[in-house]
Amino acid sequence: MQLTDTSLVLIAIMPKLRDMEIARVLGWYRIPMKTAPKILLTDYIAFYQTKDFGEEHKSRIEKYAEVRGVELTTRQELFRDEPDHPRAKEEYYKIQIGPLQALENPILADRWKRFLFFYTSGEKMFTASTLHDLAITGSEREILWKSLRERRENDPEFFRSTEKKEEIPEQLMFLLGNLTLSNLDFNE
Repeated sequence: MQLTDTSLVLIAIMPKLRDMEIARVLGWYRIPMKTAPKILLTDYIAFYQTKDFGEEHKSRIEKYAEVRGVELTTRQELFRDEPDHPRAKEEYYKIQIGPLQALENPILADRWKRFLFFYTSGEKMFTASTLHDLAITGSEREILWKSLRERRENDPEFFRSTEKKEEIPEQLMFLLGNLTLSNLDFNE
């Protein structure tokens, strides 16, 4: 698969160099279930690098990878050499990914805003120079909605708590409103 304009991309925090090495060598990334976004089966995942990456590589997105699958496991299963870790028994999503790809032009934070995850499109990934440029706004939101709806239809567990079909658009609006950067004011 190749990143295209209509690809659905999850932007995620890559907190440590060790996590990037796991992604590069072992081909997976982990997200605690309690903080995970509703949709993990995106086309791609891009990694926002923290200060752990050093002055030259912090506060930016330099790498992304194709999402190849998702499974639910425990931290203890992911890190068998850490059986006594305080979160060893907690559930995590293990996202299997393809080889890490480098962006031609890194996407910089510009002004820092705290986030865990948000969605964007492949088109935004191609043209963004800052995180703010990744925001999905206006008519572009319809493309994102369509992608999320398609994934919901392919995953009956998408909204486990939703019983009535007419409630889904409100929940999608809530999801989009909280997991995109479109509502953030970067001029604060």
